[in-house]
Amino acid sequence: MIRKHLRLLTPLALLGLLVGLADLSHGSVGEDEDYYMQGLLIREQYNQVQVLEKQNSFIPDGEEDPKEHSAKKTAKAKSDSSKKTDKTPADAKTVKSPNKKAEKTKKTAVKNPNSVSEGEQQYNPIKKECPPIGLESLKIDDFQLHASSTKRYGLGAHRGRLNIQAGLYEDDLYDGAWCAGRDDTLQWFEVDARRLTKFTGVITQGRSSLWSSDWVTSYKVMFSNDSHTWITLNNGSEDLIFKGNREKEIPVRNIFPEPVVSRYIRINPRSWFTRGSICMRVEILGCPMPDPNNYYHRRNEVITTDDLDFRHHSYKEMRQLMKVVNEMCPNITRIYNIGKSQSGLKLYAIEISDNPGEHEVGEPEFRYTAGLHGNEVLGRELLLLLMQFMCLEYLSGNQRIRHLVEETRIHLLPSVNPDGYEKAFEVGSELIGWSLGRWSNDGIDIHHNFPDLNAILWAVEAKKWAPRKMFNHHIAIPDWYQSTNASVALETRALIAWMEKMPFVLGGNLQGGELVVTFPYDRTRSQGVVREQTSTPDDHIFRWLAFSYASTHRLMTDANRRVCHTQDFAKEDGTINGASWHTAAGSMNDFSYLHTNCFELSMYVGCDKFPHESDLPEEWENNRESLLVFMEQVHRGIKGVVKDHQGRGIANAIISVEGINHDIRTAADGDYWRLLNPGEYRVTARAEGYSLLSKKCEVGYEMGATRCDFTIGRTNMSRIKEIMEKFKKQPIKLPMRQLAARGSRRRRLGT
Repeated sequence: MIRKHLRLLTPLALLGLLVGLADLSHGSVGEDEDYYMQGLLIREQYNQVQVLEKQNSFIPDGEEDPKEHSAKKTAKAKSDSSKKTDKTPADAKTVKSPNKKAEKTKKTAVKNPNSVSEGEQQYNPIKKECPPIGLESLKIDDFQLHASSTKRYGLGAHRGRLNIQAGLYEDDLYDGAWCAGRDDTLQWFEVDARRLTKFTGVITQGRSSLWSSDWVTSYKVMFSNDSHTWITLNNGSEDLIFKGNREKEIPVRNIFPEPVVSRYIRINPRSWFTRGSICMRVEILGCPMPDPNNYYHRRNEVITTDDLDFRHHSYKEMRQLMKVVNEMCPNITRIYNIGKSQSGLKLYAIEISDNPGEHEVGEPEFRYTAGLHGNEVLGRELLLLLMQFMCLEYLSGNQRIRHLVEETRIHLLPSVNPDGYEKAFEVGSELIGWSLGRWSNDGIDIHHNFPDLNAILWAVEAKKWAPRKMFNHHIAIPDWYQSTNASVALETRALIAWMEKMPFVLGGNLQGGELVVTFPYDRTRSQGVVREQTSTPDDHIFRWLAFSYASTHRLMTDANRRVCHTQDFAKEDGTINGASWHTAAGSMNDFSYLHTNCFELSMYVGCDKFPHESDLPEEWENNRESLLVFMEQVHRGIKGVVKDHQGRGIANAIISVEGINHDIRTAADGDYWRLLNPGEYRVTARAEGYSLLSKKCEVGYEMGATRCDFTIGRTNMSRIKEIMEKFKKQPIKLPMRQLAARGSRRRRLGT
């Protein structure tokens, strides 16, 4: 339904004539005979389809002048292309884009010459490229990857995945690439697609390493249907040699001159960095051929029934989508911005509530943020899908969604770092590497750009000044941090102002590159220690909140899932204390806990930071239930209002829970929310000028916060001060002896 209001995806592209592999039939087919016969039928079916234009991203074997050869191929491709421009399938329909500038941006998204080799294919928007088959996203499992030889287990074929990261110490189990056991031209890296696949290209990287420089500079590509008989991709007379990498991090994509249908594909390195070894990280581009009898594929296929806009959105397209959602659900949504990025892009948020624009007494406020790192795109798209989903489900009468909207004020901020995202979006999902677009325009990591309040609190606690000289909560921001010369991103300042303005109770920031939920503290308490369990006073509730997301995610707690990079978080129920993973001062999570009432966690929602568009429906299914369940946790614990005897709400009153050395404060209307696990608690409310009051509050196992209100009276001293100020007089300070003499005189006189 949402998609009817938006630009539709590019029409299905032209299919290419497939390279014949007829001589493979002379090999031993065996159990793969069905795959091979189906391949012949499929190739026959496509015989009448026009040929894809050839590209210049290869070097014929033995060619002495690759530039001259490339120029000839390019000229021929241009000639062929000009002849084919007016040819389109008869059933193809053209849909006008409502945003031509955004469409232009998307079509040229993979043309960044700084990110790919000179042999990179120039993207033709008329054709629909095949997506990655899933080495980076882990759709391809370890048993589908093979190699001619291996230097050691940690450098085995299972580590030859695009963008895989090595451990800090590069131990024997988790290294950053496949590396051959010998450096010669007989080595190969093989992928078994387990079904006939139309292969269209290869993307390669060098080895992820702090200490080594290893990458392949050229390679051949081979195909087989039985893994015994192999055909090398050629131009009719010579084997094609594709240009590889020039350094180890920037991915290089090569598109085949024509698609090739087979089950197996091999990459055969021909040359490599002179001071390095044969090491590769790889992704294969390919479209699986129709095969209803393939049990393996059916068993692992994830299909969504939600009719949402599953694609990557540029900044303008994101803004347009939010506007569409607002127009569809005007009674429960409101769009606003919290500030601007360094380049001037507004940081848009959408509010979802039954009374948008107003804080309702007793209704908790929740937030999701995404895109603090611009290249971690999945979280951004998940929030755009979430706002569509909630709008549609609310309109359809979904009682769960209606209850959530009517009882919670929800804020979704999908792109904290739009500048970084635009850089990543321009290059494309498979070519950004691991870090392009991560930082803000002025080179700042926004998630770790907040003031380090942990050090301030721990220094005070070491001197035993808390709570006499400083509170254990709402710690003030240091003056130096607020100066104009401080290295603070505009986006960070906007976030802080937003966090201080809204009485948030619970929040989650969606990140990428892993499958785990982290909770505070993110900084280790011991100086110089890289990893150390560093718990907050609210460790038990933080662990529950983290588990509520991880346990309802389709993959996070799956003990059989493959490790993303170096650590198996599934053994820890898909959650981890941030400091025990890696220490980071000034995180958004720690700042939110120590400076505001909001409990903030980080959700790393996928191994692939920037998944291909075709993977978005499955990623939505992986995270949809988790996103909803975590929002519902804002109603766990106690809530209430602190009032005076006249029934007026008291702002900034302190709520303390016995046994937990972390307090919270009431909002402007005197209402509060305290996240707690089930149990019985002694809770105290106090405010300046008022008497403190304690009572027992019980939290049950059922969903819904327990009501725990307080009515507190003024102290005698505060009343005296109020009377004196009212009559513009000051209390008279008399010496103690004079006061005692007056008292004895009154007793003698009987007054």
